[in-house]
Amino acid sequence: MSNVTLAVGGRNYTVSCEDGQEDHVQRLARVIDEKLGSMGANLSGQEAKNLLFAALLLADELDEAKKATVGPAEPAIDADKLAGQLERIAIALENAASTLESGAGAS
Repeated sequence: MSNVTLAVGGRNYTVSCEDGQEDHVQRLARVIDEKLGSMGANLSGQEAKNLLFAALLLADELDEAKKATVGPAEPAIDADKLAGQLERIAIALENAASTLESGAGAS
């Protein structure tokens, strides 16, 4: 385990993380710090409350991102059924063309 010092909301926090994860944890802390900074005048005098609101805002963004990427399920396509339908359409078009050609030749 490694210790890493994070600067969030003007304070330093030392946390433990797995070896090799230090940069990742610092990047996450910067995201939280940026979110706190974007709250501007909405910051209260209570540090814990500010961190909670920043966490809620980030959780909301994550939830919205998940909803955007999931989207509606694609309908299942029955390839055999579709091939049969296309074949029937092709036959109908050929019959229609033959009918038109024979009618044009008779005039």
